[in-house]
Amino acid sequence: MPNASTAHFETDATPSASATRSAARKAALAAAAGTSIEYYEFGVYGYMASIIGPLFFPAGNGTAALLSVLAIFGTAFLMRPVGGIVLGRLGDKVGRRSVLIVTVIGMGVATGAVGVLPTASLVGGLAPIALLMVRLAQGFFAGAEVTGSAAYVAECAPRGRRGFYGAATPVGVAIGGALAAAVCGLTSGFMSSAQLHDWGWRIPFLMALPLVLVSAYVRKRIEESAVFRKTLEQSKPVKAPLKEVFTHHRAAMLKVFLISFGQNAGYWVGFVFMNIYMITYLKYDKTSVYWLMSLVSLSMAVLMPVWGGLSDRIGRRKVLAIGFAAYIVLVFPMMMLMNHQNIGLAFLAMFIVALPMPIVQSVGYPTYAEQFPTRVRYTGTAFSFNFGAMLGGGVTPYLATALIGSTGNLLSPAFLLVAAALIGLLTLTRTRETASESLQ
Repeated sequence: MPNASTAHFETDATPSASATRSAARKAALAAAAGTSIEYYEFGVYGYMASIIGPLFFPAGNGTAALLSVLAIFGTAFLMRPVGGIVLGRLGDKVGRRSVLIVTVIGMGVATGAVGVLPTASLVGGLAPIALLMVRLAQGFFAGAEVTGSAAYVAECAPRGRRGFYGAATPVGVAIGGALAAAVCGLTSGFMSSAQLHDWGWRIPFLMALPLVLVSAYVRKRIEESAVFRKTLEQSKPVKAPLKEVFTHHRAAMLKVFLISFGQNAGYWVGFVFMNIYMITYLKYDKTSVYWLMSLVSLSMAVLMPVWGGLSDRIGRRKVLAIGFAAYIVLVFPMMMLMNHQNIGLAFLAMFIVALPMPIVQSVGYPTYAEQFPTRVRYTGTAFSFNFGAMLGGGVTPYLATALIGSTGNLLSPAFLLVAAALIGLLTLTRTRETASESLQ
C-alpha cells in the first residue's frame, strides 16, 4: 500500500471529475443540512451555558457553575474520536450515505433530550449525570458528521471545484450557529429572566427535533458517491480502516489533526466563548449578544463559497494561511474594542474578528478529505479531525474561562487562539497542495 508521499492519483476520467453539477449540488445541500444540526446543538449549549450552569450545578459561585457546565460541554468532544472510529469504519465499509443519515438522527434526538432533562432541584446529583450521558451521545454521533459530510461532498464534486462545493459543509456550520443564536435570542427576548431559568431554556434544545426531520429527509434523497462505488468495484472494503490509516497515512493524520486544532480553536473561542465573554464578563444584554452572533454567523456563511472557490484557483495552503494569519493579527485588538461597553463597537469587533472563520472553515474541510485515499477517507478524516476538535473545541472554552478566573485578565483567552492559529500556520508549511489533484 503506498504512503501519502508516493500515492497514485486517478486521472481526470474518474467519477469524481465527471460528476454532474446536479449531483454536486445535492451533495452540498445534504452536507449543509446535516452539519447545521450538529452546530445548532453545540451552539445552543454554548449560548445557554451561563443559564443552565446553576440549574445543573447549583452549589458554589457562578464561575464554578459555568466551569462545570463547560466541562460537560467538553466531554462531548471526548466521544468524537470514538464516534469517528466506529461510524467512520462503517462509512468506509458500507457507504457514506447510510452513516450520514444515522449521524443526523442521533445528534438531533440527543439534542432534544437535553430539553426534557430534570434539573438539580428535582433529582439532585442525578441531573449533571443525565446531562453528561446525553452529551456523550451527542459527541459520539457528531464524531462522524462533519467529516463524513466533507468526504461525501469531496467525492461528489468535480476536480477543480471541490473547494467551492466543499464550502457547503462549513456553511452548515455557520447556519447552525446562526440559528442557535437566533432561537436563543427569541427565547430570551420574549421571556422574563424567571421564565427563562424556570422552563424557557428548554425550548432551544427541543427545537432540534423538527430540524432533524428536514435534514433526514434531505439525506435520504441522495445517492452514494460515485467515487466510493467505483472503489468498491475495484477492491473489497478495508477490513481495518483505522489500522491502515495508522500504518500508511500517519503524516496525513498528524497534519489534519494540527490544522483542525487551529480551525476548531478559531470557531469555539471566536464564537462560543465570545458569547460567554460578552454576556458574563462584559455584561452586555444576552438577547442583544444572541442576535449579534446570529447576524455575524450568517454574514460569514455568505463569504464561505467565495473563499472555497478562491482555494480552487490559488490553492488551499495560501488561503488557509491567510485565515490563520488573520486570527493572529485581529484577536487582541478586537477583544480590546469589545471592552468599551458599547454594543455597536462590540458588533463591529465581533464581525472583524470573525472574518478569518469563513476562510479557515471553508477551505479546511475539503483539504482534510483530500489527504486520504477513498478506501479510508471517512475513517482517516474523522479520526484525525476529531482529535483536533477535542483539543481546539472541547478544551479551549473551559481553559479560556479558567484563565480569566485565575488571572483576572480578560484578554488571556486571546493567547489560546493565537497559539492555535500559529500551530495551524506552521503545519501548512509541511502540507502538500491538493487543490488541483484528483482524488486518490
